[in-house]
Amino acid sequence: MIVGFHHAAISTPDFDRCVGFYKDVIGCEEAWSFEWPTGTPEADEMTGLTDSAARAVMLKLGDTFLEVFAFSSPAPKTRDAVRPVCDHGITHVCLLVTDLHGEYERLKSAGMRFHSAPLTQDTGYVVYGRDPDGNVVELIEFTDV
Repeated sequence: MIVGFHHAAISTPDFDRCVGFYKDVIGCEEAWSFEWPTGTPEADEMTGLTDSAARAVMLKLGDTFLEVFAFSSPAPKTRDAVRPVCDHGITHVCLLVTDLHGEYERLKSAGMRFHSAPLTQDTGYVVYGRDPDGNVVELIEFTDV
């Protein structure tokens, strides 16, 4: 029986910058970290890669987790830092907030880029922004509860 989502994961070209953003700016806490060297058969089997090596951290925010990977092998392909959300694959992570306008201003002041100013929807407010690697981070506030 599936009981819920545990975590989402992203791969980054700059581990310290990405983890710093999610810890220092977003407010995540490090739950645990791990790594594996090249030549770890279990890691290759699980990831479907050959000669993989990576460093990773599981970050906790509320009751949810975000896993951040930095692969040193094999060499990751670069991608467009402003990948459109219509492209196939995971499009964004969403953070539930209680003061969207205040968080928007705080994050914007910290250097986060946004697609627009906060928008009003039937149930509250919403806005899309980008983390330092260009991953889309949605902020959502429900005011109808």
